[in-house]
Amino acid sequence: MRKSLYPKLAWNGIQKNHRLYLPYILTCVGMVMIYYILAFLSDSQILGKAKGGSSILFSLDMGAKVIAFFAVIFLFYTNSFLNKRRKKEFGLYNILGMEKRNLACVLLFESLIISVISLVGGLAAGIAFSKLSELCMVNLMKADVDFRLYIEGKAVIETIVLFVIIFILLLMYTLCQIHISKPIELLRGENFGEKPPKANWLLTLEGLAVMAIAYYMALSIENPLSAISNFFTAVLLVVIATYSLFIAGSVVLCRLLQKNKNYYYKTNHFVSVSSMVFRMKRNGAGLASICILCTMVLVILSSTLCLYIGAEDSLRHRYTRNIIMSIDVDEIVTFTSKEMKDLKELINQTVAKKKVCPENVLDFSMLFTIGVLEDGNYEVTGLSERDISEVYQAYFVPVEDYNRIMHQEEALEEHEVLICATEPEKMGETLSFGGKEYDVKKIVPEFLDKSMGAMQVIPTIFIFVSDYQEVASQMLQYKDEEGKALNRLQWFYGFDLDCNEELQIEIYDQITNEVQGEVSKERSLWKEFSCDSVAKERAEFYGMYGGLLFLGVLLGIVFVAAAVLIIYYKQISEGYEDQSRFAIMQKVGMSKEEIRKSINSQVLTVFFLPIVTAGIHLMVAFPLIQKVLALFNFYNIGLQVMVTLMCFVVFGIFYFAVYFATSKAYYGIVSEAKRE
Repeated sequence: MRKSLYPKLAWNGIQKNHRLYLPYILTCVGMVMIYYILAFLSDSQILGKAKGGSSILFSLDMGAKVIAFFAVIFLFYTNSFLNKRRKKEFGLYNILGMEKRNLACVLLFESLIISVISLVGGLAAGIAFSKLSELCMVNLMKADVDFRLYIEGKAVIETIVLFVIIFILLLMYTLCQIHISKPIELLRGENFGEKPPKANWLLTLEGLAVMAIAYYMALSIENPLSAISNFFTAVLLVVIATYSLFIAGSVVLCRLLQKNKNYYYKTNHFVSVSSMVFRMKRNGAGLASICILCTMVLVILSSTLCLYIGAEDSLRHRYTRNIIMSIDVDEIVTFTSKEMKDLKELINQTVAKKKVCPENVLDFSMLFTIGVLEDGNYEVTGLSERDISEVYQAYFVPVEDYNRIMHQEEALEEHEVLICATEPEKMGETLSFGGKEYDVKKIVPEFLDKSMGAMQVIPTIFIFVSDYQEVASQMLQYKDEEGKALNRLQWFYGFDLDCNEELQIEIYDQITNEVQGEVSKERSLWKEFSCDSVAKERAEFYGMYGGLLFLGVLLGIVFVAAAVLIIYYKQISEGYEDQSRFAIMQKVGMSKEEIRKSINSQVLTVFFLPIVTAGIHLMVAFPLIQKVLALFNFYNIGLQVMVTLMCFVVFGIFYFAVYFATSKAYYGIVSEAKRE
């Protein structure tokens, strides 16, 4: 056989099966493009210099690795559809005298053509859109723009190496399939293994049990830190349960529909259910994959959108004033010392030099500790002795500071305390600490403007006491094995400023320099000083959240494309399989309208199960996602509900469009049977 015939046969095979190859090639091009863009951005010097750049570059690098891993799995998955459809063609070549080594040569050139088109097209598109992607990232991060266009050589090499390896593995897998198959098996490749499966009630019940466990985990977790540690366990259980229920449960569903005479013995339902039951195991796996991908898209997009849209709210939760500082001290008397008054005066003078007046001043002392709350008794333990999911952080604050900050006039006896807790339902009528029992006079709803929202990751108790010095002295007696105190004495001071961000940053820098100079003196009473500015940190927030949103959109596009391709190949492959069946139906008198109704019944019976199940997954996972978002200082539940609903509605509309497009393609293939 002439060697020039191999590339011609390969090209003709691609053209002849363009319905199958065109979406596959476009997917390969898209995968190459997105991987190059992520690899390009992960080495971007512009993003690296921006606020939050280091964390974003790390996230983009991780995103590139996720895309690489997903590309391997997904391209193998979609390539199996191509192999299944082409087996009959290769079997015919084999019977007509073409040896398997000749088939291997055809497949080699076919793989070479696809890989060249994918790499050239993907890299060209990636290079063309890489700068646009970088500009989008810069705008989301509110960083400086650079309009210089360049090609990242390292990203090009990484992309070529990765996808050449993937295409080689795909070719080797296909050649192995052809080598071990007999010609008759190749000819019957499309129909191989079509046997009506039995209803597996055991696997269905197991799937329901695993799903119940996963749902219970998502709904019962209260601590945000526990949420992040259990998130991937819950996701794994949901994936396992989804596949079990779609594979075994879909068969059970078909059997139940067959037993329902009022539903089954109708023209459109009878044909569709009878057709589905023969391939439900494979159908179920495909539908489960679509469901998981839909859920991933909805979770990623809704979460990253929430973080970016709610960045300002999260920023204010994290920093309760425009400028806020804290100083650790060694002794309680430091809070009332002359040095403390001088330090306040220094700060106020620094602000006054900029002709700005501090507003909404925050000024209070506190003792911070970590312990365990059990049956109304708070025991100081420190973090190292307990699992982080079991501990409470407590802040002991003078009631005078509470009254001044919250504009209240609460009066306490020596044996009374006020409580502000993130879990007020767990508080009793009494609270013991430091070897004494106190009556809880009142549980107040909040402390500070945002209830110290950034500190709610670990359950928090604010305990307001009448004699702060006595209580602090009692609590300072707790020490670890090395004699170090398990508590911290801190002074908080903050204020808002009615001026632009540039001036706020200038004031912040001046205060930091002035106070740091006092703290660093040899006989200073201060142990440690920290200062934060909302204006200074805003760029960091938008940098991180903007980068996460961009990465979420890219991953969402990849997963949506994967879901669409699975749906398309599912419809196309089943259309070719059902072609002969519907040809027989037409010959015995079935009209086109009845065929269309049967197709709609078949598709609707299972097609909307993935999106409905994904919606249920998303609804149950909502509290768990809420806890994870709390780690990013996001507490706006109303915004989360609105964004989640919006994402589901928009995705649902897109899903409907895919349904109509693929069902039309399915009907077109089935209708060709009559003309043939």
